Amino acid sequence: MWFYSVVPSPKPAVIRSGNVVAVQPKNAPPVEIAQQVVVGPAGLAIPVVGVKPTDLVDTFDAARASGRRHDAIDIMAAEGTPVIAAADGTIEKLFFSHGGGGITIYERATDPRWQYYYAHLSAYAPGLSEGQQIKRGQVIAKVGHTGDASASGPHLHFAINQMAQGQRWWQGTPINPYPLLAGKKAGG
Repeated sequence: MWFYSVVPSPKPAVIRSGNVVAVQPKNAPPVEIAQQVVVGPAGLAIPVVGVKPTDLVDTFDAARASGRRHDAIDIMAAEGTPVIAAADGTIEKLFFSHGGGGITIYERATDPRWQYYYAHLSAYAPGLSEGQQIKRGQVIAKVGHTGDASASGPHLHFAINQMAQGQRWWQGTPINPYPLLAGKKAGG
């Protein structure tokens, strides 16, 4: 359930509801920051609320169709579970891919050498838009099974790409997120 304030406030308001905090700055739409954000050893938040490092599985090198590598990890969670920003950054692209990730988000980190990709979402957070700055732990979407994901296994497909100067949202070199989130060696 999305929670936000509809009452205008002249100063930032912090509203609590269960495990979600809604922050509403003056003249801005509400922003939800999840409480109890789990942060991995690299300073990235595990991007699904309620998931612990021990719940993660390294699927980065798993084979996919036509011999390609997965280049991401799948974080299993119930349909509709909040997806949060792994780090501070800017929404670079909101995109729908019929045969791939379905409803997706491309986030460029504050350090532009890094990009985070969130796929198979069921919905974006209300008001989310390209060019919007976001904070680590901010609710940006909900877990789903759009695109080529199976309806029987909703999950977040999460990827990290290292970006060279001038590279666009569809480019970059895949980096395994598992060790950065789980604090374990790849394959562990």
